[in-house]
Amino acid sequence: MTTTAPDHIPPPEWMAAPATRTVLAALGAGGATVRFVGGCVRDAILGLRPDDIDLATPETPDVVIRRLQKANLKAVPTGIAHGTVTAVVPPATFQVTTLRRDVATDGRHAEVMFGTDWAEDAQRRDFTINALYADANGRLHDFTGGRADLAAGIVRFIGDAERRVAEDYLRVLRFFRFHARFAGGAPDAAALAACSAAKDRLDRLSGERVRDELLKILALPNAAVALALMQQSAVLPALLPEARFDPVRFTALTALQGDVSEQGGPQAEVWPRLALLLPAGDGPITERVAERLRLSNAQRLRLEGLLAPPPFDMAALEDDGIFAAALYRHGAERCRDHALLLGSANPQKRDLVIRRAVATAAWQRPVFPLRGADILAVGFSPGPTVSALLKELESWWAAGGFRADREACLAHLRSRVRTTAQGS
Repeated sequence: MTTTAPDHIPPPEWMAAPATRTVLAALGAGGATVRFVGGCVRDAILGLRPDDIDLATPETPDVVIRRLQKANLKAVPTGIAHGTVTAVVPPATFQVTTLRRDVATDGRHAEVMFGTDWAEDAQRRDFTINALYADANGRLHDFTGGRADLAAGIVRFIGDAERRVAEDYLRVLRFFRFHARFAGGAPDAAALAACSAAKDRLDRLSGERVRDELLKILALPNAAVALALMQQSAVLPALLPEARFDPVRFTALTALQGDVSEQGGPQAEVWPRLALLLPAGDGPITERVAERLRLSNAQRLRLEGLLAPPPFDMAALEDDGIFAAALYRHGAERCRDHALLLGSANPQKRDLVIRRAVATAAWQRPVFPLRGADILAVGFSPGPTVSALLKELESWWAAGGFRADREACLAHLRSRVRTTAQGS
């Protein structure tokens, strides 16, 4: 049996990918040290594929840019003031950051000084599990005990928790997200206390930063764990005073979404989860939340639709014809969202809700066979009557399960005309 030394990890395939090797060769020209850092190393230890690949080096940003350009690689100064350059090797990108230490912080921004000390660079990071470094051969450099914390399922701030939080208050939300994703038990007491103590300073954060982090939390399979801790520590009310977290319903909704995805339906989305935190039917509240979180117009409309009166009740959900008509009128997305929200409060209807939600993935809106010209062709003059009659015929067609073809619809139209003529 092959074993791995405590200070090594088996290099995952992305470490040896051609794009990665190309960047490492360019940056390491002249013997410069380059190491993977942060989440990609953490994820490699856990056997996960990282979303981003971050690199660290003692070389200053101007040197990093010159070396990338000398190797004919694109270098983008994405965060040059903080020492970050993006190296582009299509289709991959790599964030390359110079080792640094914080000179001053104000809870939102940091003024940094570049350095050459790897341990000092580690000390300025947020959590021990995010302060791991590895070279191209998988040799680990762990200055804060991150690997042991990762194995123990502990999310712990580096050094003094309150100081780490005061450097950037977004770390409060990041703590809850990382705890829900990586922790295996009770939260670190010092971390939780520091987050709770900072609740009144979260208004210093921009709506965009809060939105992005909150949506990442809501997207987690274990989001209920994070929200419960946020509620317990008074962080959730500080961020969303309107929130009414119901752990039973939220957990039920999350489970429903997971089952729908597993059975071939759409992947779980955050919007029904956010809606479940807010009171339904209150337009001003929706507007306030949308403004505070800087939601886009599309996101705001999605949330408004979820908090509006549902297009059907549970009884209607059980009727094939009524549900098909609701799909036609409101679309697959809205019907699926509301079916899941109904299901979160009706666990006895779980199988029905899953079946309906899965079916929406393959649903295609049928096309009504008639047009206004067909109404005019049987003798009506242009005007409101044409539109009204067309809508009436469309409702008849939908109520019949969309089975009537064009000839059947025309026959019904002629019958409708005869009935109108006889009554006049």
